[in-house]
Amino acid sequence: QAQLVESGGGLVQAGGSLRLSCKASGRIYSSSVMGWFRQAPGKEREFVALTRWSRPSTDYADSVKGRFTISRDSPENTVFLQMNSLKPEDTATYYCARGSQYSRQASEYFSWGQGTQVTVSS
Repeated sequence: QAQLVESGGGLVQAGGSLRLSCKASGRIYSSSVMGWFRQAPGKEREFVALTRWSRPSTDYADSVKGRFTISRDSPENTVFLQMNSLKPEDTATYYCARGSQYSRQASEYFSWGQGTQVTVSS
């Protein structure tokens, strides 16, 4: 089973950009779905974006649509989350996850990374 390692988080001012990476070790099956979720202190984990591994079929939370872009580099076994026009409310720990269902539900994902912190200052 592929292990996932996120990177690219950090501190950025409002309006700035960050690019998160999620590197998978091991094989990712073509039927897989890769998702990004986030969790702020005191809040539940929430869906951000997802993509099918085999083709660029994507879905976004309304709160990030038009600002965030999910993409994947299959030969590198890596999924990216480009985050533009960041807002203080985007502050959270961001997690990469792998599942087999095209779903926004965290419960449908069975492999998770350790998370990377994103902090947006106002």
